[in-house]
Amino acid sequence: MPNTSAFEAFYPSSSLNGSGEPPCSKSAPRMRTPGTSRANEDRDDDELDSCSCGAVLHRYRRRMRPWQACFVHPGVGSVSNVVAGCPKKMVYGPCGGVQADGSCEMQPAPCTFVEPISWPYPPAAAAPVRAPVVLTDVSAPPADAAMLSRTARLLAPSCDAVLVGDHQDRPDFSPTLLARLLHDAGVVPWVTLACRDRNRVVLEQELRSLRYDGFATVLCVTGDGRAFDVRPEVTQVFDLDGTRLAALAASVGLPVAVAETITARPTGLRPGRLVGKQRAGAGIAVLNIASSVTQVAGFMAAAQQAGLTLPVIASVPVYTDERSAAVLSALPGLELDPLGVRRVLDATDPVSAGIARAVEDAVALQRIVGVEGVNLSGMASARGPMFAAEVQAEIGRAIKAGVQM
Repeated sequence: MPNTSAFEAFYPSSSLNGSGEPPCSKSAPRMRTPGTSRANEDRDDDELDSCSCGAVLHRYRRRMRPWQACFVHPGVGSVSNVVAGCPKKMVYGPCGGVQADGSCEMQPAPCTFVEPISWPYPPAAAAPVRAPVVLTDVSAPPADAAMLSRTARLLAPSCDAVLVGDHQDRPDFSPTLLARLLHDAGVVPWVTLACRDRNRVVLEQELRSLRYDGFATVLCVTGDGRAFDVRPEVTQVFDLDGTRLAALAASVGLPVAVAETITARPTGLRPGRLVGKQRAGAGIAVLNIASSVTQVAGFMAAAQQAGLTLPVIASVPVYTDERSAAVLSALPGLELDPLGVRRVLDATDPVSAGIARAVEDAVALQRIVGVEGVNLSGMASARGPMFAAEVQAEIGRAIKAGVQM
């Protein structure tokens, strides 16, 4: 029986015949060797047609090149374990978009994941990631390099790294270009790479490019489903999920971050799911916004008991007006403290109240064992990116100075 572990990405286990051999050559995926002409490739097809299935695998193995092998991982390419009914075609779910009633964010039906799907492969070697004490979301109009650079320069003294998102409603520069622009602006970039709008080939291209530049930590996520009224003519791809993307990124030596939404149902699966991402190759984790510090502390205790050793960044919601609070509240799976939101928005000075609340939350989160930093998450203000960056910078300075406001 051939060693299928290295080839499951191309020959899913469901496609092997009864003896464990791969399918015949006519159904085997083709990968032309660089420099090989079309005529030679056709001749190879003729030769393969006359071979046994085992010989096909042997020939295919021989034709693999190092630049191809770096993207072969037994847990990444297999489609045989995709959970039936999941519109995101996930293997290692559930995603972070499960609604409060347990329903899917993309279809009117319950989430198909009713039990945890564990990462079954040996733990991957993760590239080291230095945990930022303050990781700040950076917001700018899409494809506006000048505004992105101005915002980043304003934030630079108040944080250790900046995180740029991957939004379902506004196409932006590629993650690689965003990383270069942020690096040139003098900040440490973290870029989000989502599976929603990119097939696997494009994800591989981005990973190669990010690894070549060497500027960024890549936050690997499955991605929120696109809202029904946003670009309905555009295909949502989901060739991979966040866990498999993390494994792919780790396999090329990138520093890998992963996210977990601890408030999304079923909450009992979330600690084990994050441990699975750690086994897949993640070097650091970002917890999405929770409704209370107590909730984060409970999650961390459960995750550590399950084997979590990753450094963790906990998210702090930053809002100073109705719109910035509403944008956070609308994100799938996230929960804001409704009383805390009202206290900020009903204050005489909502901006000062929002800043004070964020600093208070950050200081409390940093006291939790295993939490090594905070992510200032959200648009902060509806008054434009520069004003929002000033709000974020004031919060970051206070956190880094250890100031309790």
